[in-house]
Amino acid sequence: MSSRCLNAAAALLLFVIAPDVEARELRVCADPNNLPFSNRQGEGFENRIAELLAHELKATLVYTWRAQRRGFLRETLNAGRCDLVIGIPAELESVRTTHPYYRSAYVFVTRDKEPQVASFDDPVLRRKLLGVQLVGDDGWNTPPAHALTRRGIIENVRGYTLYGDYREPNPTAKIVSAVAHGEIDVALAWGPVGGYFAALEHPALKVSPVKPLDEPGLPMAWDISMAVRKDDRALLSEMDALLARLRPELDAILAEYHVPRLPSAATPPDTRP
Repeated sequence: MSSRCLNAAAALLLFVIAPDVEARELRVCADPNNLPFSNRQGEGFENRIAELLAHELKATLVYTWRAQRRGFLRETLNAGRCDLVIGIPAELESVRTTHPYYRSAYVFVTRDKEPQVASFDDPVLRRKLLGVQLVGDDGWNTPPAHALTRRGIIENVRGYTLYGDYREPNPTAKIVSAVAHGEIDVALAWGPVGGYFAALEHPALKVSPVKPLDEPGLPMAWDISMAVRKDDRALLSEMDALLARLRPELDAILAEYHVPRLPSAATPPDTRP
């Protein structure tokens, strides 16, 4: 065989066995220690959803990990370190968001044999020890904390940082485990956190959405979307199409993780600007 033929054969062999350098990647930014949403072991429901999306796109899932604290979007998605964030409040201004794929609310979490709390106006809240989530070192209050303060319910309230002790696994679980261990009687937690960790306790804790959900100036329920960069309209359209097509699979994942869900209040897809 001539040297020219040998070279052609070698080139053909390299083409056949070489990796596909054009293979697609789905680059996702996520928190490595934030169950039930995500962790580095891939155990959160946002991990599961990212895997589902990557499979549908025939793409390799690639993570950029960063704690979901102040500056998260600026230092990850908007810095070009990833292309997608799986869970973001709908219509967030600094990014472009998909149509929502679920809506959740803050919840009351109580022990199984305790009376279920009816609303923020339930007299039981004045007699029980309550736990609320606080954001940041400055103790910025979440909407349920403000709702209690408006009613003068202050002395029997304990604060739990929304982020927890990040040195420990599952740092957000503390407010829910405090109910199970009798440290507090009622936890007011963000729905996915309350629902997931309440179901892991033995016996499981009771979870119900807070009421009213339309507390003036204090939104208690949120539509949750995915986020892309503002200029990435192509990926936005692709994600919207996938979210619509994969609705049954997404609902099944959310149900598996006991995420409390409400009907969406978002603008319908055909009228969104």
